Amino acid sequence: MNAVRTVEVGGDAPYPIHIGPGLLGDGALLARPWRGRHALVVSDTHVAPLYAPGVAAALQAQRPQAQVLVSCVPAGEAAKTLDHFAELVRELADFGATRDACVYALGGGVVGDLAGFAAACWMRGIDVVQLPTTLLAMVDSSVGGKTAVDLPQGKNLVGAFHPPRAVLADTATLRTLPERELRAGLAEVVKYGAIADAPFLDWLERNAQALLARDDAALAEAIARSCAHKAAIVERDPREHGERALLNFGHTFAHAIEAEQGYGGLNHGEAVAVGMVLAARLSARLGLAAPADAERLAALLARFGLPVALPPALDAEALLARMRLDKKAQAGGLRFVLWDRAGAARVVAGVDEDAVRAVLRP
Repeated sequence: MNAVRTVEVGGDAPYPIHIGPGLLGDGALLARPWRGRHALVVSDTHVAPLYAPGVAAALQAQRPQAQVLVSCVPAGEAAKTLDHFAELVRELADFGATRDACVYALGGGVVGDLAGFAAACWMRGIDVVQLPTTLLAMVDSSVGGKTAVDLPQGKNLVGAFHPPRAVLADTATLRTLPERELRAGLAEVVKYGAIADAPFLDWLERNAQALLARDDAALAEAIARSCAHKAAIVERDPREHGERALLNFGHTFAHAIEAEQGYGGLNHGEAVAVGMVLAARLSARLGLAAPADAERLAALLARFGLPVALPPALDAEALLARMRLDKKAQAGGLRFVLWDRAGAARVVAGVDEDAVRAVLRP
């Protein structure tokens, strides 16, 4: 399947999500959202050597009189800090970037968040185009306009809503994606079935081997379906005042796990896989859903080679302390996205901490 698929995100700041192979070499498509004379391509030390020169050359060919600069940050979640954000802002200043400049975020979720936040803050907001190169970023972080950096106290605590002008998901980049990162992305794909589309879970069970084998047609279908779900939710709730919170299924647990491990243990997708299983088991403990639903979810995630249990060294009380600081917590207590059954998630506030402890302890 070589055809480019497009998912439209509507609302006050509409933009397209283009999905297909070879998009990073399509200079006309890359340059379409770029309005000014400056383009900053932000990437990381893993992705930049593979794709940044080609993207920069494709942009420069479209605008020979404009200026294109490549900036590289260290790879990994540890780079998503205020210090690296400040470095990007200084680069925009030294570059002389004007208000019609464009930032191109070329990489995974860390680059997308960091570059997007810099774009959100430079001159109170300039354009950003997301060029995700991981499956996780294609189906999650590149869509919706949430940008942020981490603090030692927790993940994504400083950030802004800043929708992109466009998203170009070049599926050919998945051929160079490490196996662990592919599996991590599949956790977020599973999430969409878990919160809103039970038939999608059936499809994922039937196509698990094709996805792990990087079958182009299967990957394109999974990405398009995931993006369509996220686009519909984001359009209805752009700033996470209601329904968009459902996209955080498993994430309250996951963010606590990542922070407690100092962002050096499970990666984000792996932590989300564990978090979704814990959320499903918490749903069962609270009498909202059947225990069999949680076990089916765990079995599907395990088929994708993802962890489904907490790393043994993590302390339940330390994780609870992290969750109390989570952005989704409220004055009335812990708030979780739980489910009544597969495909039917909802937000539940004031969850009893003893119930949470019970699922955190083996």
